[in-house]
Amino acid sequence: MTKKLFYEDTQKTECEATVTSVMGPEVMVNQTIFFAFSGGQASDSGTIDSIPVKEAVVSGENIAYVLGQMPTFKEGDKVIIKIDENKRNKIMRLHSAIHVAHFLFTEKTGNPKLIGSNIDENKGRLDYQYPEPISNILPEIEQKANEIFSQDIEIKTYPDEQNHNKRGWECNEWKVPCGGTHPKSTKEIGKVQLKRKNIGSGKERIEVYLD
Repeated sequence: MTKKLFYEDTQKTECEATVTSVMGPEVMVNQTIFFAFSGGQASDSGTIDSIPVKEAVVSGENIAYVLGQMPTFKEGDKVIIKIDENKRNKIMRLHSAIHVAHFLFTEKTGNPKLIGSNIDENKGRLDYQYPEPISNILPEIEQKANEIFSQDIEIKTYPDEQNHNKRGWECNEWKVPCGGTHPKSTKEIGKVQLKRKNIGSGKERIEVYLD
C-alpha cells in the first residue's frame, strides 16, 4: 500500500520515497505526496527524481505514476518526489470552496440532485438537476460563501472509522465524504467568484473561481 503523505501534511511539497515497482515508464513508491486523480479532483503535477510525471492513477491501495520517459532508477532505489506547490494550493482552496458552495446552494434550493463535480487548478464546478436558471440566487450564495471565507473557521479531514480507504471533510455543521486535499481553515480559501452555466434542459452548473 502506498502511504499517502498528502493527508498528513498538505503543505509538504517534497519527500523521499523507495521505489517498489518499475514496469516500463510506470512506477510505484512506498510513500508519496503526489495526489492522483480521484473523486473529481485533478492530480498534482510534479516529478520523481526530476523526471516529469505524465499521469498519476489510483490502483487499489496504491498509486501508479506514469513517467514522461523511461526511469533512470530501479526497484529498491531511493527517489525524490516534488510537486507543483502553486497548483496544489489552488486545488485545495477550490475543493473546500465547492463544498461550502454546495451546502449553501442546497440549503437555499431544497437539496437538488448533484450529478457531477470536478476540481482543477483553474476552477471548481458543481452540476445539478434543477428546473430553472439559478442566476438570480447565485449572488446571494457567493456573498454568503465569501463571508465564511473571511472567517477563520477550521476545516477538518479525517479517515473513515469503518473503512480506512475512505475519508471525510467537515466544516462547522457540514460533513461530506471526501478523499481530496484541503486547507486547514476557511480563511485560507480567500475570496471566490461563482458563475452560472447552462449545460442543458433541467441542468444547472455552478463554476467556482478564485478571485
